[in-house]
Amino acid sequence: MAFVDCARFYVKGGDGGNGCVSFRREKYVPKGGPNGGDGGAGGGVIVRATDRLQSLIDFKFRSHFKAERGGHGQGKDRHGANGADLVIEVPTGSVIMDDESGDVLVDLSEDGQQYLAAVGGKGGLGNSHFASGSNRTPRFATDGRPGEERWLRIELKLLADIGLVGLPNAGKSSLLSQLSAAHPKIGDYPFTTLEPQLGVLKEKFSDGYIIADIPGLIENAHKGVGLGHAFLKHIERTSIVLHVVDMSEDGHRHNYEILENELVKYKQDLKDRVKIVVLNKSDLVDSEMVSEIQEDYRKGSIEVAAVSALTGEGIAELRSRIVAIMEEMQYRKRLEERADREEGEADDV
Repeated sequence: MAFVDCARFYVKGGDGGNGCVSFRREKYVPKGGPNGGDGGAGGGVIVRATDRLQSLIDFKFRSHFKAERGGHGQGKDRHGANGADLVIEVPTGSVIMDDESGDVLVDLSEDGQQYLAAVGGKGGLGNSHFASGSNRTPRFATDGRPGEERWLRIELKLLADIGLVGLPNAGKSSLLSQLSAAHPKIGDYPFTTLEPQLGVLKEKFSDGYIIADIPGLIENAHKGVGLGHAFLKHIERTSIVLHVVDMSEDGHRHNYEILENELVKYKQDLKDRVKIVVLNKSDLVDSEMVSEIQEDYRKGSIEVAAVSALTGEGIAELRSRIVAIMEEMQYRKRLEERADREEGEADDV
């Protein structure tokens, strides 16, 4: 299945049903009063996040969404039925924007979170509403109001715990297959990964953590150069960034600095994200040189791990370190949530 992470779509709430013009016609009641019912309200278009979906692929086949219109009013004060709401399911992590202005309308970051994208129109009033002392037989009713309509844009930002970034051929796909049970396509040519790949890192007695392999970035990716610019947004939500560097290349430090610069230019707060520099392909470098390269990176207070995604060397230690960091983050988050909850309870007293 193709991975689609952005789409444009049209939504329209259901039109309201029309009010009815009707009069009582009963035996022995020659001039019955008005009894036209109201029209029903149109249904709304609701966008709902779900963890069951991972892509916006459905939007490639359908881009127009219209909710059901309300039923028309009838005689004997019978109101039209309300139109049913139309629910559009999208992956958790989707951001909905107004297509014309580009304004962000909602960030659907939680499973089950909903957004009313288009409001249904109100139903029209039957003629019974317009009876008065001066007009006992009103022969008019109002039409239903049209439903709201607009074009929207949706972007998916993966909700991954760990993001793998690196220049093309740094070995990210191979590393993903070592850290998880994922089986990405691997080859020795630029831009092997044409879409984000997901895997789950699972250690004994620990939660599973989602890893996203972000497609290869190159210099000036934040300006739209290469393929990576389309996927930079997926790194925003990650808790840990694993910066994969091919340590067998002569210019590995320069390559590292290029990509770090690209991340910061794209989003300034990525500079403070928890980061581990993964020096890959240690099997191609002399062991003494591996130690020297690690020390060089550590001079900048950078956490470093030397591994070989090909042979598996250093992978177990890297997995354990990632899990330890994630568990520490979760522990701190629970403490903060408890402190906020207790503060809220104190304010209520």
